[in-house]
Amino acid sequence: MNYTSERLWTPSFIILTICNLMLFMGLQMTLSTLPAYAEGTLHASSVQVSLVTSLFALSAIASRLFSAKAMEKGGRNLLIFLGLAVSLAAVIGYYWAGNILALLLLRMLFGVGFGMASTAFPTMASDVIPIRRMGEGMGYFGLSTSLAMSAGPLIGLSLLQGPGFGSLLICTAAVLTLIVPLGYRLTTKLPAHHKEPANAPVSELKGGTFGRLFVPCVLNFLLAVSYGGLLGFLALFGKEIHLEHIAYFFLFNAVAIVVVRPLSGKIYDRFGPPALLIPGSLFIIAGLLLLSFASSTGALFPAAICYGIGFGSMQPALQTWMIQSVEPRQRGMANGMFFNSLDLGVALGSLILGSVALYTSYAVMYRYSTLAPLLLLLIYTVILLTSLYKRRSLAQEPSTSHPAAK
Repeated sequence: MNYTSERLWTPSFIILTICNLMLFMGLQMTLSTLPAYAEGTLHASSVQVSLVTSLFALSAIASRLFSAKAMEKGGRNLLIFLGLAVSLAAVIGYYWAGNILALLLLRMLFGVGFGMASTAFPTMASDVIPIRRMGEGMGYFGLSTSLAMSAGPLIGLSLLQGPGFGSLLICTAAVLTLIVPLGYRLTTKLPAHHKEPANAPVSELKGGTFGRLFVPCVLNFLLAVSYGGLLGFLALFGKEIHLEHIAYFFLFNAVAIVVVRPLSGKIYDRFGPPALLIPGSLFIIAGLLLLSFASSTGALFPAAICYGIGFGSMQPALQTWMIQSVEPRQRGMANGMFFNSLDLGVALGSLILGSVALYTSYAVMYRYSTLAPLLLLLIYTVILLTSLYKRRSLAQEPSTSHPAAK
């Protein structure tokens, strides 16, 4: 059977991808700008600035614990529309946040709403993607997340530095509002679950559901640590090195992701996670090191390209790995754990790296942040080599046990 002939670009898949793009765009337009706003307007300290990112992430994690169970019970409509309503209320409330405490409380509220909606859309996408094209499909779907992660900060910082904070919030609210009519069509058209064929590929990790998801969760967490440093402190790093156009890093990063994402999904379907995670880690490390030594806009280009290639290839690989490790009814939980490990990495990365920057500089902080992808590379390499060794041992065992068979 030619599985590549199975239709991927259905109307439902396209709408889901657009909804996910706008949801993460709404997040990223504020995630990268609020730390700078908190420091410049509300006179927040370095620790308080890091809390703007980390408290949002922690509240999103708590929200997804509920959301995963609701998805298993068929509560996706509630998650989408309640999540969007709560997120919109928080964005509107930012305008009247006159002190850092109010801003932090609203960030937690936004995290609750975002956690609901961000669990529903990728789970629904994994239900409509042909199982044999899961890597390719999640690669394209994940492109919407990565594009938002790159274009959102660029747009947000441009609005904050140009028209101002009020215009930023109006645009963010408008983007989130546009999801509502599209989300309504999805919830009335899509089936509850996608039937998975009996011969569908499954993960080789042993143990229960949590055991199968643990390793990719840890790797995704380490990947997100360095990204927390970019989201929380890139604008402040630009001030430190007196570079006005630091937001161009996100533009160059987006270009690299657009190029690599379609290819990475096909590579995953053919060769599996090793073909993406190992070289991707090296690209991440190179990108962070180049960024830490950047002193001009031109120097941002190679740093952003390297980071974009690494992040754009690794993130969908980890998400697809997790989805294929569970039964179809548990995909909500798998997606919830994927985004929870992402948000936990961003939260702790922001706190830890913010503390490093407090005693050193943002440039030195980015050099220290390379330890996270380096640890990711070491852990995965050990796991991969151990797996290969066990396979060889099992393959040689019959010939050792039965010499007469030689």
